[in-house]
Amino acid sequence: MLNRFLFTRIDNSALVVFRVFFGLLTALEAFGSIATGWVKRTLIEPQETFNFIGFEFLQPLPGNGMLYYYGLMGLFGLLVMVGYKYRFSIFCYGIMWASVYLMQKSSYNNHYYLLMLLCGIMFFLPAHKNVSIDAWRNASLREISMPRWVWLFIVFQMWIVYTYASVAKLYPDWFTGEFPAILMKSKADYWLVGELLQQKWTHFTISWFGFLFDLLIIPLLLYRKTRLPIFIAAIFFHLFNSFIFHIGIFPYLSLAFILFFFPAEKINKWFLRGKKKYYDEKEVVIPKYRNAFLAVLSIWFIFQIGLPLRHWFYEDDVLWTEEGHRLSWRMMLRSKSGRSAFRVVDKDTKKVDFIDKTKFLSKKQLGAISSKPDMIWQFSQRLKREYAKKGQDVQVFVDSKVSVNGRPYQQFIDPKVDLANEKWHHFKHHDWILPSKLD
Repeated sequence: MLNRFLFTRIDNSALVVFRVFFGLLTALEAFGSIATGWVKRTLIEPQETFNFIGFEFLQPLPGNGMLYYYGLMGLFGLLVMVGYKYRFSIFCYGIMWASVYLMQKSSYNNHYYLLMLLCGIMFFLPAHKNVSIDAWRNASLREISMPRWVWLFIVFQMWIVYTYASVAKLYPDWFTGEFPAILMKSKADYWLVGELLQQKWTHFTISWFGFLFDLLIIPLLLYRKTRLPIFIAAIFFHLFNSFIFHIGIFPYLSLAFILFFFPAEKINKWFLRGKKKYYDEKEVVIPKYRNAFLAVLSIWFIFQIGLPLRHWFYEDDVLWTEEGHRLSWRMMLRSKSGRSAFRVVDKDTKKVDFIDKTKFLSKKQLGAISSKPDMIWQFSQRLKREYAKKGQDVQVFVDSKVSVNGRPYQQFIDPKVDLANEKWHHFKHHDWILPSKLD
């Protein structure tokens, strides 16, 4: 039964077309980052990029090297699109993207994490077996079918993403419309829709539509009678997000995923008129590596389901501490603002220096440094190193106050703790993050 469920051959049109869109969108992501100045602002101008802790060995290339780096990434994206040396191209793009993702945190986005995962997933999928230069050059590679597990893998992965995004919205500020109101406040000057976005009914609509859409999109796409209505809703939802929030390729990538829910006849009619449909869906091809494959598949999904739950094992609320926030599909859920003062004390002379953060941090980093505990800790470590170069052994104390969703500012970091001499723990709560008073 399991063998038939996973290894029955099905038509591969959806995967082939998705590869084309995926390659195009990843190329646009790379080239767009250059064109918009994102690479320059995020990876070239800052003195330090705030790596994911433990990945400090990943540093931007000197000078304008990161512009060429992103240009090369864009080229690999185009090669994925046309299916030329597919596995090599997707591997290179994935490694380069993952390196940049782990290289900096000031422009963190869950969608960046998703793209990293997808590059890894797509490397193992037979997405180049048709409508590709590889298949054109090597006829023995060409196929019109794929094992069913490919389809199941992609659908289940996206179900995890959407479901966790929906569940994360289950807190009061989302359903009262308070947080959507905060999100829309900065959009008041938008052409045509700016005033509409400030209305209370709009905020409630965004709250409930966002929650229900994330929760139900996969089940409704699976059911033939609701597929077209939810597809139309998805077009509106993702284009709205693209226009209002400017979140790069993610809305269009999400729409491309919907290909996997339409029958092969439709996909061939829309995109692949010369491709034959695979009809023999009783063929079961069990690979020699079946047991190893099932073990890897199980480990992958245990990890994907378990990782977003880790914040429940930390003390206090993740909305306050940020511990367990990253890599958990907690997208656009809260607004945080902070104020911080870094005080450096020489251990020998007791001389006190108050740090001018603008001399060390970019504008984007200044906006995050007061409310992200890992970045506060990393900056404290940097100050310790800077003073050590001058022969000084110092302590670093931080007075940080944070507001969540417009609430009154509260003390965030214990100002009596020397963060320069604290260790970072990946799987343990940090006591120098003071308890919240969030309701």
